[in-house]
Amino acid sequence: MNKVVISGSGLYTPPYSVSNDELVNCYNSYVDQFNQQNAAEIEAGNTHALAYSSSEFIEKASGIKSRYVMVKDGILDTNIMMPLIADRPSESLSMQAEMGIEAANQALQQANLTAEDIDLVIVACAYTQRAYPAIAIEIQQAMGTKGFAYDMLVACSSATFAIVNAVNAIRGGTANRVLVINPELTSPQINFRDRDSHFIFGDVATAVVVERAELSTSTNAFSVLSTRCVTEYSSNIRSNFGFVNRCDPENATTSDKLFHQQGRKVFKELLPMIYQHLDAQFTDEQIKPEEFKRLWLHQANINMNLFVVKKLLGDNVEPTQAPIVLDEYANTASAGSVIAFHKFNQDFKTGDLGLLCSFGAGYSIGSIVLEKC
Repeated sequence: MNKVVISGSGLYTPPYSVSNDELVNCYNSYVDQFNQQNAAEIEAGNTHALAYSSSEFIEKASGIKSRYVMVKDGILDTNIMMPLIADRPSESLSMQAEMGIEAANQALQQANLTAEDIDLVIVACAYTQRAYPAIAIEIQQAMGTKGFAYDMLVACSSATFAIVNAVNAIRGGTANRVLVINPELTSPQINFRDRDSHFIFGDVATAVVVERAELSTSTNAFSVLSTRCVTEYSSNIRSNFGFVNRCDPENATTSDKLFHQQGRKVFKELLPMIYQHLDAQFTDEQIKPEEFKRLWLHQANINMNLFVVKKLLGDNVEPTQAPIVLDEYANTASAGSVIAFHKFNQDFKTGDLGLLCSFGAGYSIGSIVLEKC
C-alpha cells in the first residue's frame, strides 16, 4: 500500500472583518424596526416580539469575536442584511475559484510543487455557488493541473472527507498528488435576521497537498497513519436551498432555505457520536489520546470543542494542545480544523502525533491521525 503524506497547507483570509459589535448593532436595529412595524400583531399575541442580541451573549455561547467575509457591503444594512455579491460573467473566474486558488498556491509552495505536478483536484466545502461545471474543474483549468477534478459536499466534514478520498485515490493508484481545496463561502447562507445563528459563520479558503510519500520533498510533511469517516442522518443542522426551490414560488425564499439548526439537540446527539467514533479509532490503532501532541478540531463552537478535549485529555489541558481559531475566524464550516492545522504545526518534531478531526451536519464525523515525518 502506498504511504501517503500531507506535504503542504495554505490559508486564504478574506479582505473584510466583521466584529460582534457591528453585527449586534445591525441586528438590534432590525429588532427595533420589526417590533415597531408589527406592534399591533405583537400586542394581539399573534406575533412574538424579537429580542435583542449582545456581543457578550455571542462570545459566551460560541467563543466567536469576529469573522471574515468576502463582501461586507449589505451585511450591516438593516434593509438588506446579506452580502451584496454581484453576478460575474460565465467567462470570469468564480469567487470560490478565486479564493481556492489563493490557498492552493500557498499549499503548493510549502510542498515544493507546481500546479503541473497535481493530477487530482478535489474542491470540498459546505456549499458550492453552482451545480456545474464543478468549481474544481474550473480551478484545474485556471491553475493548469493535470488529470481530473471534482466537487464534493459533506457540510462541515467536507475537508476531512476529501483528504480521506485523496488518500484512497493515491493508495488505489488513481492519483499521485492531490490538491484538496476548501473555499468556504458561507456568508451568503447566513440568516442575519436570526438571533441564534446570525453570528456563526465566516468566509475563508484552505488547501492541502496530499501525495505519495516517496515523491515528497517537503520539509514539513505529515504521514497519514489512520483515517475514519462516519455519517448518520439528522435534520438538526439543515439548509434547504437548492434548484428545486424555484418550483414552489410561495416558499422559494423562506428562512429554511438558509442555515438553521436545533443547537441543543446537536450538542446532545453529536457529542456522544464523536467520543465513540474516536474511541474506536484509537483502539484499533492502539493509540492513547495523551500521545497526541495536538488536536486540530473542527471550529464550530468553543463549548463543544472544550467538551471533546476534556473527554479525550482530561481537565488540565494547555490551550496549545487544542488551538482555537474560531474567535477570529468564526465557524468556517469544513475549513476550521485545517486552519488550526496550518497555523499550529510548525513546532512538530519527527514522530509527533496530531489529530485532524471534523464533525457537523449530516451528521458527519471525519478523523485523520497524522505523524510528523
